[in-house]
Amino acid sequence: MGGPALIAVKTVAIADDTAFVRDRFKAALEVAGHRTVVVGTGPELLAMLRREGRHVDLVVMDACLPNSRGLELLRSIRALEKTPAIVVFSGTIATANQVHELEALGIAGFINEYAAVQHILPSLAPHLFPDQYNRRSSPRVVLLGIPVTYRVNNTIATSVTLNIGQGGVAVRSANPLAAGTILKVRFKLPGTKKEIDANARVAWTDRRNGMGLQFTGMPVDHQEALDTYVLSHFFSNRKA
Repeated sequence: MGGPALIAVKTVAIADDTAFVRDRFKAALEVAGHRTVVVGTGPELLAMLRREGRHVDLVVMDACLPNSRGLELLRSIRALEKTPAIVVFSGTIATANQVHELEALGIAGFINEYAAVQHILPSLAPHLFPDQYNRRSSPRVVLLGIPVTYRVNNTIATSVTLNIGQGGVAVRSANPLAAGTILKVRFKLPGTKKEIDANARVAWTDRRNGMGLQFTGMPVDHQEALDTYVLSHFFSNRKA
């Protein structure tokens, strides 16, 4: 099965008070042909969405924008006639409780605002093209180059990670498997001796980026180790 052809032009609002973050996301998206709108404060974001929100496909935002209260701002956005998908910068979230509060408001996902430029578009693609991906909103950690061994029937292959979450892992592969394929995966958490074994299924596949593997079952102690690792690293890039 071929990967999705990501050719449609989308409009993305980038809301952050740091020019460095805005500029990197703007550059990554516009190189791919998408349109961007950048703002630096909560009132600016809300005013822009009230004015032209029906044309915005995705908002990528700081959860602590200046001149606004994060959750109140998000509730105001959700109250608009047309609400775009929203992805929050993970470094602007301080606690696991905030993650749960954001998920309750229907946040589409999270992204590291300091992710390498070449990883921005693959990370946002599931939110720009939701019909072509099985989107996941749980916390994800950018984790590059960790070997992942996966087995389908009697065939064993190895790939490397793009990111990892409590419920799945994205891997780079020149020959991704078809969506829905059932497999077994094994990988070692960096800095530990813990190997994670899990049953999984291919949730999405893209020839340019690889594939997303959704965990369908693993031993309890493996899940606990994975949860601890993901949450501890998810909050390690917070703003000062």
